[in-house]
Amino acid sequence: MITRDELANIARNGLWKQNTSLVQILGLCPLLAVTTNAVNGIMLSLATIIVMALSNVAVASLRNLIPHEIRIPVFILIVAALVTVVDLMFNAHLHELYVVLGIFIPLIVTNCIVLARVEAFAAKNPPLHSTLDGIFMGLGMLWTLALLGGMRELLGAGTLFGGIDMVFPSLQPIQLLPDSYPGFLLGLLPPGAFILLGCMIAGKNWLDARAAARARHKGGELTTAPAAGT
Repeated sequence: MITRDELANIARNGLWKQNTSLVQILGLCPLLAVTTNAVNGIMLSLATIIVMALSNVAVASLRNLIPHEIRIPVFILIVAALVTVVDLMFNAHLHELYVVLGIFIPLIVTNCIVLARVEAFAAKNPPLHSTLDGIFMGLGMLWTLALLGGMRELLGAGTLFGGIDMVFPSLQPIQLLPDSYPGFLLGLLPPGAFILLGCMIAGKNWLDARAAARARHKGGELTTAPAAGT
């Protein structure tokens, strides 16, 4: 079983404290290439979440049976098998999106995010903890790619959720800016992705610094309160 504190710690690490894109800076290739709109980032992140959760639980369940010397090839084999299943599912049920995402679905096999969590967490923890770690690390990647993709799409095309019809045919993208908006090409190019990612990292660091300053200030008040009372 998992305690509430353990669950909260896993969720906090995955979503914010150890966010794979903003803190660990892993998986930059899909982060920069796929996030030309929010839908691409969300769907690739969902595929990665499935692979991370299943690979983590598989490795955690077999960790005592895998010889230490060959653990990396075995981990890659497990991840590759799961990525093949996800790749075939996308091809069968979301073919248009599968064509758009292209090579980046098979490349999940070599994604540093997946291999890092398998090696650093799943190989050392029970299956339930490892599964939750994979899910929350993937969710941290999801909100980061969704936000970055949304900003790039809004700057580049003035829309949001472009390509949503490839997932839900009855839905259409949201036109947030006027049809006459010419688009800001830099937002859709890799340099624009680098700039926006840098802004997101700076924003996270600023929020963390503010939180740390408030914690220090609160701690200082608590230590001085007894002295003031005397």
